[in-house]
Amino acid sequence: MKNPSAAGRFAPTALMLGNLVTGCSVLAPAGMLPELARGLDVSIHAAGLLITFGAVTLCIGSLLTAWLTSRIERRTLLTTTLAVLALGNLASAFAPDYTSLLVIRLVMLAVGALYTPQAAGTAALIVPAERRGSTIAYIFLGWSLAAAVGLPLITFIASRYGWRAAYGEIGVLGCVSFLLLLLRLPAGLKGAPVDLKTWAAVGRSRVILLLLAITMLQMSGQFVVFTFMGPLLNKLAGAGPDEIGMVFALYGLCGFLGVVIATRIVDTWGPYRTSLLFTCLLLVGITGWALGAGTLAFMMCGVAIWGLGFASTNSMQQVRLVAAAPSLASATVALNTSVLYIGQAVGSAVGGLLFARELLHSLGFVAVGFVVAALILVVLTQPRRAGVTA
Repeated sequence: MKNPSAAGRFAPTALMLGNLVTGCSVLAPAGMLPELARGLDVSIHAAGLLITFGAVTLCIGSLLTAWLTSRIERRTLLTTTLAVLALGNLASAFAPDYTSLLVIRLVMLAVGALYTPQAAGTAALIVPAERRGSTIAYIFLGWSLAAAVGLPLITFIASRYGWRAAYGEIGVLGCVSFLLLLLRLPAGLKGAPVDLKTWAAVGRSRVILLLLAITMLQMSGQFVVFTFMGPLLNKLAGAGPDEIGMVFALYGLCGFLGVVIATRIVDTWGPYRTSLLFTCLLLVGITGWALGAGTLAFMMCGVAIWGLGFASTNSMQQVRLVAAAPSLASATVALNTSVLYIGQAVGSAVGGLLFARELLHSLGFVAVGFVVAALILVVLTQPRRAGVTA
């Protein structure tokens, strides 16, 4: 392991900003579905498929890249990934039609799939074991910032200057993040190689499989609604672009707050209790959205509570997987990210079918069902012995 002082405080921050770029790249279509639909002359449902097909690519890509790239030095790997994300977003700004944009997105995300799991695995190489949980949670602040700052900004720019300008913004951010990571991440970092024996060991662990199921259910429930949050706010509560951007900002800011709180308490509470707390908040928030659908104030209250849990639950899943089997962390963190994207694909596909059939109120209640199932599994994975914190 590298000396933590050599990495300094800025390496985790550089990794976190890379997650911001990754999060914006993955979530961007959700912030500008109406503009994409109008600009590309497709339906909102078809525009939403950019998220669904992207998530399918991500879930496959994160597994393949974890295996194919596990022996590559981390700074080279992560900076190359950010370069591809930056160039992919810049190319998206010039896409002539829907098919071209979809192809660019799939190629970009096939490579970008490796960033989040490899960034989390790299954290374990640059900090001591006692700070591993809080550092992983900190790196996931990037996803919270993507929702808190990135999505509202994407909505604002797309509604005024068009979707091409929004993609250009993400591309420029990607170039800046690439340079920061190149300058701040120490060279020579390598994780444990991932081979077939590693995957076999993962498949034999009941706890790991249950934790992965939790991730999928949590994410499926959220993306039933999140993919179409903007159009739903417009259709159910008459919200305009500025109000939609404000809701995205509220969601992201609360997500940022949730990860900050999780980062502060996880080393003392333990990953299980922290995960239970934020999964409960996730359920309360999505239930609030479902029951309050049609009234903007109630929907915003639900989004705020939901936001507290959206990023913190996933960061706790990563921490729990690392704690459950530290020697398998390279594989389990990558697999968790793959399962996360499976959840996005399932949730956005289910939400798209309901949205296309104008079953707008049903989306919230279907989302609640997914999260209830996730909460049941969280309870089932409670450690049996006091000394176990997974």
